[in-house]
Amino acid sequence: MIQAQRIVRTSRLVICIFTAGVLVTILGCGPHYPQLRREGQMAMLRGEFGPARYLLLNAEDKSHRRVETLHDLGVCSVMVSRQKFAERNQAAAFRELDNAIAYYSRALDELPGHQASLEGKNIALELKGQYEAALKQAQWAAEFVGPSARQFIYLADELEERGDLDGALLRYRQAVAMEPKNPRPHVALAEFALRNGNEGLALEHFEIAGRLDPRDMRVKEQLAMLHSPRPQSRVASQSTSLGNP
Repeated sequence: MIQAQRIVRTSRLVICIFTAGVLVTILGCGPHYPQLRREGQMAMLRGEFGPARYLLLNAEDKSHRRVETLHDLGVCSVMVSRQKFAERNQAAAFRELDNAIAYYSRALDELPGHQASLEGKNIALELKGQYEAALKQAQWAAEFVGPSARQFIYLADELEERGDLDGALLRYRQAVAMEPKNPRPHVALAEFALRNGNEGLALEHFEIAGRLDPRDMRVKEQLAMLHSPRPQSRVASQSTSLGNP
């Protein structure tokens, strides 16, 4: 009798161990966070936004409050909104933009200086037509998140889009002053100057950027263009262009 009970208990133990092993195997073989996020990103690149959202939501479920995943979900919602606008379904497009803003906001709650989420939120706000809110977001970032050259360039871009060229020029100059040995602010200021007809200022900062990073082919191309012979009218225009006395 005792022997029979031992056999029953042993059998039950074996069954429990086997069942637990099966469960561990099943659960352990599920996709992990990096795989889910990577597959979600690949689905987005293919334009498969439904599967992308499903994968990214599962990634976020496995690793809550990850800034990168929240940003990806924001991007996915913005892409879907663009698709809905193209289909002339504005109500659905605006719902997706609300989703995007919410995801970006959650990412910024976790990491206020996350530049990609700051820029993504601005894009979503602008697509909704909330231009003042987008500008305030950029101003807030420049004042409280940074200060950094990148933040000032970000704000300068926003001001330029709204036609405030003097304000934009000031912010570009602040970016250069903040990180004078970083070629990116010099390139940003030079490109701004070139867009607005000040070739002298553009040449000055492209040359500085070229010295700081001699391998930048884009800067080399711009310098070659600025140094090439050009009509007198273009040279004369510099006297009245932005930033010149």
